Amino acid sequence: MSQIEARLIELGHPLPEVAKPVAAYVPSVVTGNLVFTSGQLPFVAGALPAAGKVGTSEGLVDPAVAKDLAKLCALNALAAVKLAIGDLDRVTRVVKVVGFVASVPEFTGQPGVINGASEFLGEVFGDKGIHARSAVGVPVLPLDSAVEVEIVVEFE
Repeated sequence: MSQIEARLIELGHPLPEVAKPVAAYVPSVVTGNLVFTSGQLPFVAGALPAAGKVGTSEGLVDPAVAKDLAKLCALNALAAVKLAIGDLDRVTRVVKVVGFVASVPEFTGQPGVINGASEFLGEVFGDKGIHARSAVGVPVLPLDSAVEVEIVVEFE
């Protein structure tokens, strides 16, 4: 078992199976020494633990819940990285994180939601997990997911 996978278990998040694509794409692509993941939804055992728009009103996905969903997206992205390069210990840097938050128009806390992914990658990789990032609010995501995350990592 790789050191990174052991770290994931220590954090209480063992690496899942790669989520099956929901359309015509692959989970990850390698070019040079970079892995680009497709957008990952917060699937747990093939299902979304929560869905809908993020916001603070009744009936919406609470931002704290959405932050946890972003962490799950990052975990699923790591599974896609492993599929591409075989061993997460080969990762030398998380380069970029792009996070999408399906939110109501008045919600402006997208960066806080995507911190779930960023903070998790920092816990997993330490300084190698520090990255550039975008956090974007959108009106809707596939399968009514509240959050979607894609990552770019460098490897050796």
